[in-house]
Order: sequence, then structure tokens, then C-alpha cells
Amino acid sequence: MDLLKAVDEKYAKSLDDFVIARDDDHQFYPGDTVKVNVRVVEGERERIQPFEGVVLRRRANGSGSSFTVRRTSFSVATERTFPLFSPRIQSIEVVRRGAVRRAKLYYLRERSGKSARVKERPYRRAKQA
Repeated sequence: MDLLKAVDEKYAKSLDDFVIARDDDHQFYPGDTVKVNVRVVEGERERIQPFEGVVLRRRANGSGSSFTVRRTSFSVATERTFPLFSPRIQSIEVVRRGAVRRAKLYYLRERSGKSARVKERPYRRAKQA
């Protein structure tokens, strides 16, 4: 455990600039539908693979932060956990905001169809002076 703290502290300074640079892109929460573009290397070829779905959870642990996205295609559900600060993630785009009352949406795993939908959170504009 102390070894992890030592490594985390060692790279904290270099990570701070990286976190600040990517912080605006990562303003998403559980319930939001996001599109994650991931770099996939196959042999000598490199391509971008999009993965779009609902964010089930976010795990905040400094440089070890991660989030889980669940998508359903052709009635087969797939979950994928991404490290938040992975260099393989090219971009994270919020497609729509979801209105939920939980931090972990594991209950969506047992649901399918209309019962697995998440309501959309209304967009609020900033107050004008």
C-alpha cells in the first residue's frame, strides 16, 4: 500500500497538468450517455473504436480513477470499464445528460427495454446579470 502512495506522489506533479488539461472533457456523471473513442492497436494498424452507452459508475481514486459504461446492441448488453486518465482514450463526449438519484446504477443490469431507460436531465442556463 505504501508503494502505491509513493508512486502516486512521484507522478502527481506531472499528472496535475494532464488532469487540468482534460478536466473539462470529463464532466460527466452516472446516468449520462457518453461516447468514448478508444485507440485500438491491431498489429501495426491503429484505429479509433467508439463505445457509446450509459455511465453506470465513476470511481474517484486520483490517478487510478475509472468509469464503467454499459451499452446494449442487438439485445446483448456489454459493460466496459475505462481508466479515466488512460492515454488510449482519445476523447469522451457527452451525448445526453441523465437524471438519476444514485451514484452507482447497478440496478440497470437487471433491466432491459423501456425500464432500462434513464430520464434526460433538463439543461439549465447560467443566470444573467
